[in-house]
Amino acid sequence: MRERTVRPDAAISDEWGKERLLEMDSHYLWHHLSPHQANPMIAVTGKDSWIEDIDGNRYFDGMSGLWCVNVGHGREDIARAAAEQMTRLAYVPLSHSHIPAIRLAEKVSRWLGGGFRIFFSNSGSDANEVAFKIARQYHQQNGQGTRYKFISRHRAYHGNSMGALGATGQAHRKTKYEPLGEGFKHVQPPYCYRCPFGQQLGQCELQCAKAIEEAIVWEGVETVAGVIMEPVITGGGVLVPHSDYLRKVREICDKYGVLLIVDEVICGFGRSGERFGHQNFDVRPDIVTMAKGITSAYSPLSATAVRDEIYEAFKASGHNGHFRHVNTFGGNPVSCAVALKNLEIIENERLVERAAEMGRKLAVLLEGLRLHPNVGDIRVFGFIAGIELVEDKESKEPAAPEKLAKVIAGCKERGVLIGKNSDTVPGFNNVLTLCPPFVTTDEELEHVVEALGQSLALLA
Repeated sequence: MRERTVRPDAAISDEWGKERLLEMDSHYLWHHLSPHQANPMIAVTGKDSWIEDIDGNRYFDGMSGLWCVNVGHGREDIARAAAEQMTRLAYVPLSHSHIPAIRLAEKVSRWLGGGFRIFFSNSGSDANEVAFKIARQYHQQNGQGTRYKFISRHRAYHGNSMGALGATGQAHRKTKYEPLGEGFKHVQPPYCYRCPFGQQLGQCELQCAKAIEEAIVWEGVETVAGVIMEPVITGGGVLVPHSDYLRKVREICDKYGVLLIVDEVICGFGRSGERFGHQNFDVRPDIVTMAKGITSAYSPLSATAVRDEIYEAFKASGHNGHFRHVNTFGGNPVSCAVALKNLEIIENERLVERAAEMGRKLAVLLEGLRLHPNVGDIRVFGFIAGIELVEDKESKEPAAPEKLAKVIAGCKERGVLIGKNSDTVPGFNNVLTLCPPFVTTDEELEHVVEALGQSLALLA
């Protein structure tokens, strides 16, 4: 069962007691991605891989918040870095420059293997919007102004702004918001458990990659600007591709002069067991977008990294030759200072290597759950896991939402917060997700899987 503590720093005054806060929550707060909650958990403190609510209950944060608190909660050295930067220089727009942005741009380029220019924004959605605009303008300035389309995949998520949501391949996320940004086309995902092409794992010819080539040809090569993809489709169900898939896509993009945009918002900064997820597959993208783990969520920041050769096209003369995009808070000095400290922690504590090690341990621990009659598939990539629940193994019919809710509630009762692929594809929101902080201990990981196993047993 979950631990419960009563701590002085979690005490709430009579004026701001729990019932009063819940009443205010009900009247004033609009919750993300959910109907309004009558009794939401109110978090008050966090330390390492745990958060504590207003009642003193402690929960293991099995999703690192929202796939992002990679170095764990309560890092005082990150707080100090933010405070020091705030007192020195809290803000200047990046139409000028400042030292934290310069240092961080150099470090991100180095983490990518060198040869990248970095454009800072606020969120993953922003980073992808920047990528789309850069790709279109790049082709324009190379005399290929008809290239404006982007190929994405069904099940993929790339953001909630109108362009990024257009790239997203999740019908539930788009309902009631269309029409969205123009020029986004979708192909079947690399989904080995439910192969859209009816193939068997290890016996296919990567038709999922060939579908991208077909889309480029059928749309008209001269109209396609880029292909955007996560190394692994994360929020859409943790869909892990064949090891040759990304290399094949890279070859296709090169063949047709199409830019490869890799969305590293979740997979980046160590989550994959490498510095970036595409490095697991030995490919070099043209554009890389990133957010979340760049600061471990201690401050909002995102980045769009562009190969130097692409950046050169923006030195064109003429009134519209430069990239005409501004972001008020993008590359804020405080956020950049936080990111620098966050990456320093990851390097000094060897947390990329730790994520890889813990991912291997998680894969081993989860194997025992495959025998459960409602577990259809288990997919692990780096330190991320997706457990796909079904009504039965033979039909693979997706498990009813009530079953997932029961497992998630059971885990919470046992002191573990896990996630699922919410509001993605109609009828297929049936994947439980795990994305623990890199600082998770072996014992904590065992506790997570034990809680998950006990909660699955509730379905029997």
